[in-house]
Formats: sequence, structure tokens, C-alpha cells
Amino acid sequence: HATHIVPSGAALPMEGESRPHFFTGVATIVFKLFQHVPADYAIFGEKDFQQLAVLRQMVDDLDLTISLIGHPTVREGDGLALSSRNHYLSVKQRAIAPLLYQTLSKSAAEILAGADILQSLEKAKCQLLAGGFTKIDYLDLRNTTNLERTLTAKADDRLFVAAWLGETRLIDNCAIESQPFSS
Repeated sequence: HATHIVPSGAALPMEGESRPHFFTGVATIVFKLFQHVPADYAIFGEKDFQQLAVLRQMVDDLDLTISLIGHPTVREGDGLALSSRNHYLSVKQRAIAPLLYQTLSKSAAEILAGADILQSLEKAKCQLLAGGFTKIDYLDLRNTTNLERTLTAKADDRLFVAAWLGETRLIDNCAIESQPFSS
């Protein structure tokens, strides 16, 4: 096909930097779905919060009549977000993986309590790397509308992370207003 939906704004940071054409594919396919399957509402998981933000932007920009609803991330008992990528983790890596959300939750609580944001984010990165993650693509505090970085935390801001366990790249996010996860 020669016609595509090419989102900007919320599609540019984070995943857009490492996968620059990904959201063009997502937006085009979802737009086509919305054209073929008339609906009043569509529910998307908040685990892929950036995707949800990009689709909300598309719906607003193109004056679509569907309402998008974010569904809270579904997690395993230990806090790991459900994802098809989890299948690629070794037994040892799977034991390490819950540290991702635990660290995000702890950092969110610190920031909500008034901790220095940059120090909290740096501490979280160090905890992930010390805990067995091999690389961090990003760990940022961002607003939820356009996903721009922020250094002044508001209750609706979120922490976003993409980190590698061996060859597996995991993404997650956590609202600043969230309470710390305890296993």
C-alpha cells in the first residue's frame, strides 16, 4: 500500500527512537480496523502506554468517533507485566525480570514523596543493572499526553522503561501516583 498514517508527537520519543517506523504500521493497521469494524469504544492495555497515546492522538487528530479506553497493565503475581516477550526469558532471567516493575514502583514512590527526580532515575538505573539487566534503553519520567520528558512530577506523569535481560527487551511503565509494589 502507498498510503499510511504517519504519527508524530507521542510517536517520536522512546520506542519511536529505537523503532522509527513502528508506530506508522500500528496507526495504519488500527485506523483500517476502526474503518472496517464500527465501534463506539476500543480498549488498549496501558502496558504499551506509548502506543495508547499515539492512538489517542490519531483518534483526536483525524476526528474519529471512537473512544479509546486504557486498561491497567495485567501483571503476574510478582509484578512482571504480562507480555509475549516473557516467553524468551530463561528461568534465571525470569527470576530477575520482576525487578523492572519493583524498581519503577519504588522510584515512583520516591518521586511522589519529593525525591530529586534525576537522582531517583539514576538510582533506579543502577539498581536494574546491578540486579542483572544488561542494558537500559531509557528510563524517564514523562507526561502522559505528548510523552515529553519532565522534571516536575505531577500525579498523572509516568515512569517509562525499556531494559534488556540478555537478548530480551522488556518495556514497562508506572504512574507516579501508584503505590510501591510489594511481593
